[in-house]
Amino acid sequence: MAEKPKKRMKLFTAGRTDVTLLFVVMFLMVFGIIMVYSSSYYHSLETFGTNSYFFVRQTAWVVVGTLVMYIVSRINHQIFLKWSGLVYIVVIGLLSVVLIVGSDINGSKRWLDLGPVGFQPSELAKIGLIFVMASLLVGFYKHLDKFRVFIPIVLLAFVPIILVAMENLSTAIVLIAILGGMLFVIHPQIWKVILIFLPPVLIGGYLFITQFAYRSSRFTIWLEGPFSDPTGDGFQTIQSLYAIGSGGVFGVGLGKSIQKIEFIPEAHNDIIFSIICEELGLFGAFSVLMLFGILLWRLVDIMRQSKEMTSILIVVGVLMHIGIQLIINIGVVTNAIPATGIPLPFVSYGGSSLVFLLIEVGVVLNIARQTNDAIESR
Repeated sequence: MAEKPKKRMKLFTAGRTDVTLLFVVMFLMVFGIIMVYSSSYYHSLETFGTNSYFFVRQTAWVVVGTLVMYIVSRINHQIFLKWSGLVYIVVIGLLSVVLIVGSDINGSKRWLDLGPVGFQPSELAKIGLIFVMASLLVGFYKHLDKFRVFIPIVLLAFVPIILVAMENLSTAIVLIAILGGMLFVIHPQIWKVILIFLPPVLIGGYLFITQFAYRSSRFTIWLEGPFSDPTGDGFQTIQSLYAIGSGGVFGVGLGKSIQKIEFIPEAHNDIIFSIICEELGLFGAFSVLMLFGILLWRLVDIMRQSKEMTSILIVVGVLMHIGIQLIINIGVVTNAIPATGIPLPFVSYGGSSLVFLLIEVGVVLNIARQTNDAIESR
C-alpha cells in the first residue's frame, strides 16, 4: 500500500484579522510617537539642534515595525517554530558577542553598534525563547514529568537568561516570567517546578544584585527611600514622583511638562510614563492602562480560542512579555520596585525593542487569523 504524501506546510495563511488587537497596538504606537516628541522636545533641541530628532526616528521605527508585523502576520507561524533551533543558536551567539564587544552605554553592555542604528540581542532573546520553548515543551509533552527530560529543557532556557542577566537583570526577569508562564500552562505538575526552581532563581537573583555595585546601590536606595540620595541614585525617582504628583487629575497639558526640561534625564525612554502622568494626569494614565488591559484581554481570548498547544504557548509567552514588562515599567516609575531600565511597550522610544515586539504581535495575529479561519470554515 502506497504511503500517503506528507501534507505540505502552507507558507501564507488566510483568515480574518483580529481588528481589536491590531487597533490597540497601532493606537498605542501613535500615542507613543506623540509622547516621544513631547517628552524629548528640549533634550533633542539641546543635543541635536532640532526638536524632532527622536520624533523622526521613532516614527521611522513605527513604520518599519508595522510593515514587518504585517508580513509576519501573513506567514504561517509554524514556519518560525521549524527554525526555532537555529534562532536559539543565533541568540546565544549574539548574547555572547555583546558581552565582549558590545557598546558600553550607561555602564552596561547591552547594544551591538550597527552603524546608524543600535541592536539589543536581548530583544531577540525574548522571541527566540518563546519559539524554542513552545517547540520543545510540546515536542516532549508526554515526558515532562520525567526529570531527565524536563531538567535539560529548562537548563537550555536558562543559558540565554543568564547571559542576559549579566548586563540586564530586568530583561532577564522578563525572560524568566515568559518561561514560567509557558511552564504553568503546559506542565502536568507545576508545583514540582515551583519547588525545584524557585530557590535557585531567588538565590541567583540575590547574587546578581549583590555582586554588582550599581544594582545593590539601587536596591538600597529603594529600601531607604529616594531622598536618602537625592542627587545620586534617587534623583530620577524623585523627579518622576514630582511629575506624577504635579499632573493631578487632567494634567498640566500636552507638551507643558516641566520635569522633562532636564529634570528627568532622557524622559522619552523608560521613564516616559511619568511624563504621561504629568501632562495628561490621572485620566491620561488610566486611559493608557485601559488600552493595555484591552490588549492583554485580546491575547487571553486568542489563547483560549486556539486549539493547538504550540499556538497557546506562543500567545502565553507574548502575554507574559508584555504584561510583566508593563508591570516593571510602571513599578519603577512609581517607586513600587527598585529602579531598573525597561521600556513601556509600544510607547517608549526605541527601535529594536519595538520591532521585535511587533514581530511577536504579528505572530499572534497569524495565530488569530488561522483560528478565525478554522472557526468560519466549520
